[in-house]
Amino acid sequence: MNTSNRGLTLDRRRFISVAASTGWVALAAESGKALAGQRLTPSENVGQIQKQDGQPPVDGATWYVAEAEGAGLVYRFAPGALLKAKYLAADMLLDGNTLATFMLALHEGGEGRVFQFCFGGLNQCTFRVRMALGLVDLNRLFADREGGLLKPMCLGERVDLDKVDRMVFTLRRKSPNPVRWCMTPFYAAPGDVEKISNPVLPKGALLDEFGQSTLCDWPGKTRSVDELKSRIRAQYEEAPQQSWPNEFSVWGGWRAKKLGEGTGFFRTHHDGKRWWLVDPDGCAFWSAGLDCVRVDAEARYDGLEPALQWLPDRHGEFRTIYRTREGDEPGGESVNYLAANMIRALGPAGWRDNWARIALAQMRRLRFNTVGNWSEWNYARDAKFPYVHPMEFRGARTGSVYRDFPDVFHPAFERDAAAFAAQLKDTAADPAFIGYFLMNEPTWGSSSELPAAGMLYNTETCATRVELAGFLRSRYADDAGLAAAWKRSASLEKIAAGKWNGVFGPDALNDLREFSVRMVERYFQVLSQACRHVDPHHLNLGMRWAGVPPVWAVEGMKCFDVFSLNCYRDRLPMEQAKKIAGMVGRPVMVGEWHFGALDAGLPASGIGHLKNQEQRAKAYRVYLEDAAADPYCVGVHWFTMYDESALGRYDGENYNIGFFDTCNRPYDALSRAAVASHERMYQVADGQAAPFNERLEYLPKLFL
Repeated sequence: MNTSNRGLTLDRRRFISVAASTGWVALAAESGKALAGQRLTPSENVGQIQKQDGQPPVDGATWYVAEAEGAGLVYRFAPGALLKAKYLAADMLLDGNTLATFMLALHEGGEGRVFQFCFGGLNQCTFRVRMALGLVDLNRLFADREGGLLKPMCLGERVDLDKVDRMVFTLRRKSPNPVRWCMTPFYAAPGDVEKISNPVLPKGALLDEFGQSTLCDWPGKTRSVDELKSRIRAQYEEAPQQSWPNEFSVWGGWRAKKLGEGTGFFRTHHDGKRWWLVDPDGCAFWSAGLDCVRVDAEARYDGLEPALQWLPDRHGEFRTIYRTREGDEPGGESVNYLAANMIRALGPAGWRDNWARIALAQMRRLRFNTVGNWSEWNYARDAKFPYVHPMEFRGARTGSVYRDFPDVFHPAFERDAAAFAAQLKDTAADPAFIGYFLMNEPTWGSSSELPAAGMLYNTETCATRVELAGFLRSRYADDAGLAAAWKRSASLEKIAAGKWNGVFGPDALNDLREFSVRMVERYFQVLSQACRHVDPHHLNLGMRWAGVPPVWAVEGMKCFDVFSLNCYRDRLPMEQAKKIAGMVGRPVMVGEWHFGALDAGLPASGIGHLKNQEQRAKAYRVYLEDAAADPYCVGVHWFTMYDESALGRYDGENYNIGFFDTCNRPYDALSRAAVASHERMYQVADGQAAPFNERLEYLPKLFL
């Protein structure tokens, strides 16, 4: 145990004494420079919120308790009052041991646009809300996590600060229990606001030496190093005995159903009743996948070192558990307790290869047949275990025009696409490789704005704006025609370059929607053609859209072999899969789904919430078997193999979504459910058996 005094924690005797007498430890917040600027005073409450007496552990803070989501505080001020401010800032601390999320909304008058800044808080740890007012341009979906401020996001609509006259702070998501937090006043700060460097930790360290929460106790919690070593070493020794059932082909397909001769690669097939994948030997294949098959339980700790009971020497035998994310990659400093636990059990030499032996054996035991996205797929390739490959476009020459949408009409875009596709060379001849995802949930796809509109607002000069000007010139001949159609001051020159403000009317949005179709079509077609040139054999699995795509994005998606979506519903709605398949003429694959509970030491359930692990297991069966029975669906991939860290990963997510915890302990009920469903999924898919369909109580989702 690391006993260095690296933060604001009390010695054990004093902590127990004060906590027992007051229920809280009040500490002066050594939070760097004090907040400064115009103090904002709430004018009224909304919903069920009340102040509470008691000494908060944050100087100048007030305790609040909210009974329901939507409760909060309203701040009113004159329009333009925030124009000279750079940040909105306040210090907070979230009580309890379950996640709560909040929203800071800026309103333009009574019926105007609304910008939403959403975030969560790390329990029992002070954090500073630092909302840069420049974010209201909506050019970013995510801001960076800062200590206990978790996954800050920019939602809603762009706003003009000269019109904003109201700020509303509300509780956004909560567990079934009331939420208690303390908070200082908000300040509109004209200059930079420092991050908190030494958080207050009223309950002491938040993670134990195994990476488990110290705020909770639960039956499956690992209690000792001996217990940890015994479990992992037994998994290693048992690995060679783990195998798929005889009904599975060598690729995890269904031996009983041949769909033509094998081509040596995976492909799609419609048998007249439903869509299938087909394995390299010609057997029907339905993809039951597990995402993030990697040593993945990182806890981001920059600014949070005092929250860790144990932080080993960065240069000793545990040096590989540390990671520093730099440049454009978000994430700061992380420590991987799953890796540390593997080193403890298997030794520092060759531990990762030995972990891979365990991981693939456990996948066979659970009857998974696909190593999903963001995995250490090289191990799957070497083991001839079917896998997919994640890709991400970064236009080094072209740059972006709105969020992560590239300048697709830039002369160098095709060269960037060729560089992007080159990563497929190493797997182009591999029969175990199912296919590749071009990207995952692009942030431009989740915006309330069209790509073309966002581009006009945020990028003053680019090749795609010049192309847009040409598109509009062919439609409106001159500036007078454009201005008359858009019912506002407008010129083709200003379309091609310059800063845009104000709101687009319906006629302008129709034109921008039509041009967005061209943008998306060029984007996906050029990337897909480049990939097909490098790898003509494997499946283009699409770009993992979040739900049903808008009509303006569909045309470009017809070059995919499979349409992938991430679907966090109780089950994949058949009408949704049917609609997508009809729109793009392709089968559907779910790239992400999961369920969690609050009985395993994690602060949040994830984007699916059941009462306990037994109910979570049944929800797995309902979702997977219902999807297998869907004639448009060819597979579902669970996110993820391991629980996320209770301290939060790089962006703050801290969900109970794994098949295994950070100590490599499998969730037994979920494991039994997976085996049961995977062993009958082919009969269900072929209509020989009815899907599992028990009625369950799905609770409000608790996630960031």
